[in-house]
Amino acid sequence: MKKNILSAVLIATLVVSCTKSTTKTEKVENPDGTVTTTTTTVSGGGIGVDSLKINQAKENAQAKIDEAGNKIDDAAQKAKNQIDETADKTKADLHKAGQDIKTEANKVGEDAKEAAKKGATKVEEAAKKIKEDLSK
Repeated sequence: MKKNILSAVLIATLVVSCTKSTTKTEKVENPDGTVTTTTTTVSGGGIGVDSLKINQAKENAQAKIDEAGNKIDDAAQKAKNQIDETADKTKADLHKAGQDIKTEANKVGEDAKEAAKKGATKVEEAAKKIKEDLSK
């Protein structure tokens, strides 16, 4: 219980000690030549915060965020370039493979024609022999 009371007193003291007060003094000259002095005291709650430091921290954070964004953009561009290069290389390799297949298919076609031609010649020769044999 003593700890709770002591904690409450410390928190209350902290809040009261962190109260910010500002005093303004204004001097106004009256038409009759006398000077009137007005003093105004403004008290505000909470801890005094330096808005300049907050703005500077905000600008620093924004600069770091922009820098990180630029790094991400650069990395994305590099990755895109690598993908494009790989795609171009793959396309060229596939085109070359297609040309090689076409060339080999033409060779196979020529070989097949040559084999068919030889086969037809042998069949004709065999037919001539059979015809000669039958005519004897």
